[in-house]
Amino acid sequence: MIKAVLTGHSKGLGLGIAQSLLARGYPVLGLSRSIHAELQKQFPTLLQQLPVDLAEHAALQELLAGEALPEFMANATQLLLINNAGLVSPIGPLSVQPASDISRSMQLNVTTPLVLSAHITQLLKVDQQLRVLHVSSGAGRSAYPGWSVYCASKAALDMHAQATQLDKLEQVRIFSLAPGVIDTDMQAQIRDTDEALFPNKKRFEELKSTQQLSSPKQTGERLVDYLLSPKFGSLAVDDLRSH
Repeated sequence: MIKAVLTGHSKGLGLGIAQSLLARGYPVLGLSRSIHAELQKQFPTLLQQLPVDLAEHAALQELLAGEALPEFMANATQLLLINNAGLVSPIGPLSVQPASDISRSMQLNVTTPLVLSAHITQLLKVDQQLRVLHVSSGAGRSAYPGWSVYCASKAALDMHAQATQLDKLEQVRIFSLAPGVIDTDMQAQIRDTDEALFPNKKRFEELKSTQQLSSPKQTGERLVDYLLSPKFGSLAVDDLRSH
């Protein structure tokens, strides 16, 4: 049986991924600050939701100490871990970056994916396989002014996948995938940012006005297709737009 643990499942790309997995009949454990009531009504037996703020260290530690993950994993033959949750803030140069925003972003964007990947690997039984998908970004491969924290966090996911592949774990396949530019709340936040803090703002406004943003649902479908395909893990880092 294939089961999926998905962070940030209640909106944006995470919701698109959750909808695709559930529609295919795969049980999902969604980890997010909020639950999605309508999705729960639609998939009452396949969806489990655990409200947790993964940007908080204490909340992550409480999750690791609890039974939700091992109980969900118990009868799976293949487990999917999709590290999707992320923050783009703080936006701006070092001179305006609040320490609390830096800490929350690095906790959610880097610490949580790395910790969950290791923790779930250590919970695996001998007959279980794990596929880890880091939702990365082109910002992890190209630097943007005002995005030093976000770029660094996504680059960390790419390097984590590359280094983990070198460990050659028999039960684990890992991949860091940039999904492209998607029409989500994060994009709205970027467009609302002062251009003085993010000089590339106009480019993202043009992507929206010219309808070049992909939909979360369509991107979620394509991402799940890739996640379940035989080629998953043949590369450590890739971009969904190239497929």
